[in-house]
Amino acid sequence: MLGTMSDTPPIHALIAPVTPLAQNCTIVWCTKTKKAAIIDPGGEVPRLMAALEQHGLTLEKIWITHGHLDHAGGTAALKAATGVPIEGPHPDDAFWIDEIETAGAKYGMPDAKSFTPDRWLQDGDVVTLGETEFEVIHCPGHTPGHVVFFHREAKFAQVGDVLFQGSIGRTDFPRGSYPDLIASITQKLWPLGENVAFVPGHGPMSTFGRERQTNPFVSDEALSDA
Repeated sequence: MLGTMSDTPPIHALIAPVTPLAQNCTIVWCTKTKKAAIIDPGGEVPRLMAALEQHGLTLEKIWITHGHLDHAGGTAALKAATGVPIEGPHPDDAFWIDEIETAGAKYGMPDAKSFTPDRWLQDGDVVTLGETEFEVIHCPGHTPGHVVFFHREAKFAQVGDVLFQGSIGRTDFPRGSYPDLIASITQKLWPLGENVAFVPGHGPMSTFGRERQTNPFVSDEALSDA
């Protein structure tokens, strides 16, 4: 569970790794209303639905950070099961979403389907969940249309495959860009604050402050030596 250090945190979150790639699907919800969003439902939709029921949550939104198979492959099935709107990613990732079925066949995930978001997201947009708001930050580099979801009061971010504990996202995919990724991290994420805790697309959580100090790719020391 995540939230602020106050007695009544505005949000909670549950990490549910899915797919053979152990992608960190995140169920986040408004504490007051128990309205939930599933961020990056890459697959295993029945398990995600069971988690909602277990915690007494009502799904209100599906949020997508980027269009890769392991992050978005279960989106169409979740939409079909619940009817809730899909928000994200940025439209520059439309070509990745169109490739989901092809990628699913290649990687042994035949149930993965392409979809059309109900709302494409832009940098500076706000998405709502119950009585809470999350800021949308466009962070290209890993993919051109990657977005990050940030809750300012809770100091919480879901960053997808932009940043990891001790690493950064790959940039060798079509339309990936190493300079864009470094700029996204240092110019868009670092200013949010060192005490922001983030869920990456894979692996353990960390904070922006820790990565700024220790990450061999984007620490202040590493970048000053570059």
